[in-house]
Amino acid sequence: MKRSKAEADTVLETARPLPRLRWTMRGETDAGERVAPEETPVAIVHDGSTTAVMMATPADLEDFAVGFSLTEGVVDAASAIREIDIAPAPLGIEVRLWLAADAGARLASRRRRLAGPTGCGLCGIESLAEAVRPVPRVERPPAAIDARVLVEAMQALSAAQILGQATRAVHAAALWRPGRELIVREDVGRHNALDKLVGACALAGVAAQSAVLLLTSRVSVEMVQKAAVLGAPVVCAVSAPTALAVRTASETGLTLVGVCRPDAFEIFTFPERIRTGAEAPQGDCRAASA
Repeated sequence: MKRSKAEADTVLETARPLPRLRWTMRGETDAGERVAPEETPVAIVHDGSTTAVMMATPADLEDFAVGFSLTEGVVDAASAIREIDIAPAPLGIEVRLWLAADAGARLASRRRRLAGPTGCGLCGIESLAEAVRPVPRVERPPAAIDARVLVEAMQALSAAQILGQATRAVHAAALWRPGRELIVREDVGRHNALDKLVGACALAGVAAQSAVLLLTSRVSVEMVQKAAVLGAPVVCAVSAPTALAVRTASETGLTLVGVCRPDAFEIFTFPERIRTGAEAPQGDCRAASA
């Protein structure tokens, strides 16, 4: 994959200090500063046509564009992307990707379908199908994960959030692998953070089949869909999932862990993959995992 020289020379500001006035219940005030993350319109452009524009933290944009292209089904592999250019503009940033011929042809066909006749009452069918599109099955992990190790991994993620610690205003997605450093990506958007992680792993050739995906956000169905593309068999999040996310995780073979705290968490699918030291009770959790 060819990267533009402009990308290497571009330094984008990801956070800045802002003046603020702090008030306490004791009636005290003090003037000071709060570091706030930047939020910038980022256009992802494939073969000269804009596919999406999202508000994002202007960091790891190559990872973001590659991950988005993978999780949204624009390409099947990072190798289908021939070239990437990052072009800052007055109103935002364009990330321009040029695709291999077959991937470009598929995308052009997809765009023609989505730009079908209007006013017929059926035009949302393709968009609705995209929202609940099938996701790949995830391979069963080679071994169960100890519950305490999972909690320790989540605690390690907190310490690894550089931008999060500075601003307390961004999400993170991380890949945990036994005995290795976390791969972490951060963004103001939870979907963006995960796309950045997917792209980083794809570009580095990192396999996720024996890893755990750690999230600082709630787990919606889109997060499960993107996690399935990444291939990590276990997802652990600090917040709870939606009902559709649980159903989708069950269908695709993901173990879904939520509401993770230093002293407890909740397992929603495939509980046998987490070693808790106690036999998992029979009930909805096990039934949903069948």
